[in-house]
Amino acid sequence: MLAGFATISIIIALGALLAHARILGRESEGMLARVTFYVASPALMVIVLGGTDVSRLLSTTLLASLGSVAVTATVAIVLARLVWRRSASDTVIATFCASYVNAGNLGLPIAAYVLGDASLIAPMLLAQLVLLQPLGLAVLDSTVHLSDLDQSRARRLGRRLSQPFRNPLLIGSLAGLLLSVTQIRLPRFVEDPLTLVGGMAVPGMLIAYGVSLRLGPRPGAGEPAVQVGTLVALKLILQPAVAYLLGRFVVGADGLDLLAVTVVAALPTAQNVFTHALRYRRAEILARDAIFFSTVLSVPVLVLIASLLG
Repeated sequence: MLAGFATISIIIALGALLAHARILGRESEGMLARVTFYVASPALMVIVLGGTDVSRLLSTTLLASLGSVAVTATVAIVLARLVWRRSASDTVIATFCASYVNAGNLGLPIAAYVLGDASLIAPMLLAQLVLLQPLGLAVLDSTVHLSDLDQSRARRLGRRLSQPFRNPLLIGSLAGLLLSVTQIRLPRFVEDPLTLVGGMAVPGMLIAYGVSLRLGPRPGAGEPAVQVGTLVALKLILQPAVAYLLGRFVVGADGLDLLAVTVVAALPTAQNVFTHALRYRRAEILARDAIFFSTVLSVPVLVLIASLLG
């Protein structure tokens, strides 16, 4: 677990160091976000989901993962829209902050080191990549194009309806899921380039995040502390609690499966939430601060869960 945290911390520090040395500037955040959003992350989704056993993707713990995401996301939406009066696009980023777990670059090593089986991360990956992420990005795409007043009403409507299906991350996720279900293996000349390109996704996200930490407002200074703190509490307390209750009392999970669904739900906010915030220029500081504080505070939370349920 600590090895996983140390790895991402070093790469984030590298991004901050590059920004401090003026090798990378603010413009590099957008460039890295575009590369990871349009190229690297879709390739990574094809490889990760395509290489996962479909029985893992559709295991009984999938219901607990879906439920933890749905409940936490609903609470975040109510708070962001009705209490904090944030815009629809800001609400999407806030919802991601509260319920989108770091299942990729942190979840995979923790699943391997703590749980002993990296594939235990698959149900949460599926819940996020096929449900939470497409819905959120559809709202972001819609709000971005609502201002295109120079287009006809029919054209705007068609663009909004088709936009989610032109999203590269959704396309990559669906392609990977299709490969898993059909058990088709990509030829080497396709799989190897996808693996190499997908390998850029995680370090690209982390370096961009480090640049933001160095050049942007210090963590906790750019957004209301109550909002950031609440989103972090939803992420680290509510989501794993819901996952545990659903896992134990609804789907009847126990032992390693119950530990896995709870630990995975308690992972901090994913770095690609910051990538989405940069891509759409919405609530970047909110995403950055939620990632920072949830990552730091998740260490004792994960250790406690592993101690109680391990």
